[in-house]
Amino acid sequence: MTIEEAAEFFKANPKVARSLALLVDTGLGYLKLGQPSPTLSGGEAQRLKLATELTRGIGRAQNERIRKMRRPKSTLYLLEEPTIGLHMADVELLLNLLHRLVDDGHTVIVIEHNLSVIAEADYIVDIGPEAGEAGGEIVATGTPEQVAKSRVSRTAPFLREVLATAPKAHFSWQPGATPQDSDRIVSQRRRRASRRPVRRQCHT
Repeated sequence: MTIEEAAEFFKANPKVARSLALLVDTGLGYLKLGQPSPTLSGGEAQRLKLATELTRGIGRAQNERIRKMRRPKSTLYLLEEPTIGLHMADVELLLNLLHRLVDDGHTVIVIEHNLSVIAEADYIVDIGPEAGEAGGEIVATGTPEQVAKSRVSRTAPFLREVLATAPKAHFSWQPGATPQDSDRIVSQRRRRASRRPVRRQCHT
């Protein structure tokens, strides 16, 4: 039985169905229940670990909401190069998971060179300008749009190309909003409205 079939079979059991549905959402619905871990690809293993952590987090959050009638505490997730070995379609699924974490009130810090992930960030800390002993300095910080304007960042020219492929978004100004709020909301709306494949990779 595949995970997708099991999710349908156990849909009457919320506790089991929640975990299985999350695996389906990550694109792992085709895996079989009880499939040995050595048979999984690198991308499958990474998404499985993240889905497991999400399942635990969702369970804790729901229990806290029920018991204390308040929003649960947020969690800080630190990921290092999570896209290694992933196909572009798998990267898209990974991004959906990361957005899901953030939308639920958690904080996600990702150490990454993949431009499709960098362009989705709310805030970037670009470290360089080179690798190894020639790097280690903060060369640019800010939203993807702000970092793309940097003249010293090695990432900026590639990031500009990625951002140029996305449609423009419109920000509805709200009382008390700041220019930083505008940049952040425009970035979020534009990136979530349309995510397109990245043509080039950035290596630092």
